[in-house]
Amino acid sequence: MPFKALQLHNSIVKALTEKKYGSPTPIQEKAIPIVLANKDLIASAETGTGKTAAFALPIIQKLISKKEAPKKGKQIKALIVSPTRELASQINDSFKAYSKFTNLKSTVVFGGTSIEPQIDILKKGVDILVATPGRLLDLHKQDIVNLDFIEILVLDEADLMLDMGFIDDVKKIERLCPKSKQLLLFSATMPYKVEQLATTILKFPVRVKVSSKTPVTKNIEQRLYFTPKPKKIELCLHLLRNTIKGNIIIFRRTKYGVDKLEKTLLQNNYRADSIHGDKTQSARQTALNKLKNKDINILVATDVAARGIDIENLDAVINFDLPNVPETYIHRIGRTGRAGNTGTAYSFCSADEKAYVLGIQKLIHTTITVEEDHPYPLDPKAKPEVHKKKGSKHRKGRKSEASKKKKKRWY
Repeated sequence: MPFKALQLHNSIVKALTEKKYGSPTPIQEKAIPIVLANKDLIASAETGTGKTAAFALPIIQKLISKKEAPKKGKQIKALIVSPTRELASQINDSFKAYSKFTNLKSTVVFGGTSIEPQIDILKKGVDILVATPGRLLDLHKQDIVNLDFIEILVLDEADLMLDMGFIDDVKKIERLCPKSKQLLLFSATMPYKVEQLATTILKFPVRVKVSSKTPVTKNIEQRLYFTPKPKKIELCLHLLRNTIKGNIIIFRRTKYGVDKLEKTLLQNNYRADSIHGDKTQSARQTALNKLKNKDINILVATDVAARGIDIENLDAVINFDLPNVPETYIHRIGRTGRAGNTGTAYSFCSADEKAYVLGIQKLIHTTITVEEDHPYPLDPKAKPEVHKKKGSKHRKGRKSEASKKKKKRWY
């Protein structure tokens, strides 16, 4: 089915042709008619299925079909709330690309960066606003953002939004918008918390679910390396020297781990940078741009980068630390093998991560190929490390000599 069959405006079809989009993905094919029919929507689809266009295209269509307002005095008609700055920025880029041949204006606001330029753009007036919850509420408090004219509210990556603790902010934003609005909720997974939120705020929603029997695309080759935890850095350097080439994202579980690995890579003359939650937004954006512009070829990241980050021609993903949530594995490796390209996912597993592998394989209905031919194998009998807290040198229930001396006798 071509995009024209979805009754989209010629200016949108022209923009899609320019981006070389041939036909809609299953989620777009199902969701676009529902949004155009003014119905509330709950859409569940895995990463990399084209969710952004599934709500962006019908929103642009609906706003074009109304008489376009002059550039001055525009009111915000569509609001997209996104959990992370990177994802918000990317959604705004998509809106700009799809509405290129229209009179519509969009902008993005998020924290971690100067608020003044964002205020200047908002004062000039926009039709579509993409925002992270915290900054949006800040701007509303300052009377910079007026939500009284919102016709469509989109909650994107709702499961991640709730995981990050934005539930109260999301409910507040929903209450600040008019009751008559159309509400679209997009989520990769549908845990109980998301279902609960949906039943509270949506009106007779239509449900759309797009899932394949194998959540991971066939374009991604998956490899698993069992190795002791202290040997992971050596294994990583060995693979970078001999096996893995091109643009790479390496995922670690902690910010400290990210910084430590980045330092090691730089000391070994690799072109690397990193992103995690403690870095400023401009530093995070600079690191992403460096990878996109090929100034570096390795990006070390926490899971802040696993959702929605779209880097063209990413050759490989390395799971330096395996995630304890199986869905996170899918989001991570979904950064490669996008838009018809192929990619490889390398995962390092130490003795205490073996249970995570079982959870991941159960979710993806696949046994990941184990690579045994490498210099740092894990002893099959190796037991997970147990970190015991050092106790007091005194026996339990016994007082130290010093405290005995201090004790006042009552007799």
